[in-house]
Amino acid sequence: MAFLLGCEKASVEVPSKTVLASVSLGVDEGQRIGIVGRNGDGKSTLLNVLAGVRQPDSGRVIRTNGTAVGILAQADALDDDASVRQAVVGDVPEYVWASDAKIRSIFDGLLADIPWDARVGTLSGGQRRRVDLARVLAGDWDVLMLDEPTNHLDIRGITWLAEHLKARWRQASGALLVVTHDRWFLDEVCNTMWEVHGGRVIPFEGGFSAYIMQRVERARQEALTEQKRQNALRRELAWLSRGARARSTKPKFHVAAAKALIADVPELRDEIELKRMAMARIGKQVVDIEDATVSFDGRTILDGVTWMIGPGDRIGIVGGNGAGKTTLLKLIDGQLSPTRGRVKIGQTVRFAVLSQHLDNLAPFEDEVVRQAVSRFPHRTMLDGKEVTSSSLLERLGFDKADLNERVSDLSGGQRRRLALMMILLEEPNVLILDEPGNDLDIDMLAAVEDMLDGWPGTLILVTHDRFLMERVTDHQFAIIDGKVRHLPRGVEEFLELAAQAPVGADASVYESRSPEPERADAPLSNAERHRLTKLVASLERKMETAAGKVEAAKAAMLEVDPTDFQALTDAQGAVSQAEEALEQLEEQWLKASEQLAV
Repeated sequence: MAFLLGCEKASVEVPSKTVLASVSLGVDEGQRIGIVGRNGDGKSTLLNVLAGVRQPDSGRVIRTNGTAVGILAQADALDDDASVRQAVVGDVPEYVWASDAKIRSIFDGLLADIPWDARVGTLSGGQRRRVDLARVLAGDWDVLMLDEPTNHLDIRGITWLAEHLKARWRQASGALLVVTHDRWFLDEVCNTMWEVHGGRVIPFEGGFSAYIMQRVERARQEALTEQKRQNALRRELAWLSRGARARSTKPKFHVAAAKALIADVPELRDEIELKRMAMARIGKQVVDIEDATVSFDGRTILDGVTWMIGPGDRIGIVGGNGAGKTTLLKLIDGQLSPTRGRVKIGQTVRFAVLSQHLDNLAPFEDEVVRQAVSRFPHRTMLDGKEVTSSSLLERLGFDKADLNERVSDLSGGQRRRLALMMILLEEPNVLILDEPGNDLDIDMLAAVEDMLDGWPGTLILVTHDRFLMERVTDHQFAIIDGKVRHLPRGVEEFLELAAQAPVGADASVYESRSPEPERADAPLSNAERHRLTKLVASLERKMETAAGKVEAAKAAMLEVDPTDFQALTDAQGAVSQAEEALEQLEEQWLKASEQLAV
């Protein structure tokens, strides 16, 4: 592999600490490097030094002649007066970029909902970020450096970006360096990991899963003072080996070796026991949504949603940007009344909401952390045990010095962790989390996941972090065309459904693109169309019956004595069997409807 760039004994210091201490490393062709570490440890600094954006205080940066480097920084330098088209392709003639399949793919994947002639200054923060990412991806670079590229992308956009980067260069050519906290993305894209910590950069072979495995093995051999960190990592590895990643047809690490490492690690959570504890705290009814429609200014956001959320349910909600996820959360907790239909909330329900903007911190901005925390109960229940506020602070990465910091002066990650801890101390029985992983580094994400594993209540999560979604929830639902749809196969099923309907875009966006190929399907005969019409109608009747059986099974489960473990298990099995039967009918209906649409 040919050497492209690197640094030799590079050091960077700031007034309070040494960020990089005499670091020497290199980047070769074919490497796809994921850079991880705690917030503030120097990941972005390392990227900027290698890109030549920042000069090291000592040492030097080496680059092979002719190596072109493109970088996506955390803050963009786009011209507010430029159009989206100018920002991405500059002065390149339209006939040149319009005939480039790579450019067309980038526009389709990132900018389909943004008019090309819109001024950059009129865009939202998320739209600007996507324009800047498209600008970088549109260039021809030998080395591509991306700092938090998944920010402001939904799950579909993150999946598109991963596929683009995997196909961008020929094998063993080009190089990628990416800073991100998205663990699924790291596993999909990277073949090498760099951990930045304590001024050093430690390399690991393989993607994120292999990196976790190597960290666990190293932690097993270290002193007893590292025991707490080891346990957290081993729980993370348990999820990786038992969850969806280990069942992949192309595992990123040796599953047998991983299982040997976590043989004595218990299951992440006892679903039946958590449901029993939740039922004792909440009762039988949590939230029942019945034929609810929500409309704004003539536009329907949610359309005829019927959904029963029960005690102890751990639910993940996915959907594209603007699909109605936040609207659904407000409908669930009673902040928003439906335009039609109704929402029934159980009398004993106590909601707690962690919003994206951390609204619950507003009353405490001028207080120090110690003072703010003292206003809450000093104990709460997690994993069946009483936990103190001080131990929660420690688990969430706060040290003694942090307790004397003003809340308004905390970093983004510290503020999010503090907001979550305050919510848990209020002892709600229904927890709604809207993008809780924002601003958290990988170690803190693992700590939050570990904490949520033992939380005994109903959990509703909205996140674009696929790993976090599959890690802490048991059932996933998608908002598609205003409907709430169960996803038995999780996020992968949502991506398949989303791929059937392209992201909406202004018609002018497609004016210069290749025309859509004509449909090659042969038209249906009258007899075949009549048969399919009858089949669709029959399946719709069967689906109504099956949906009734699902609701009846759920209602029967609520009648079960919460202390009768076997009865709860049988009731849960009946619910799963009814849901599976309904899903099979829905798949048959979808297939027949698609044939009828030809």
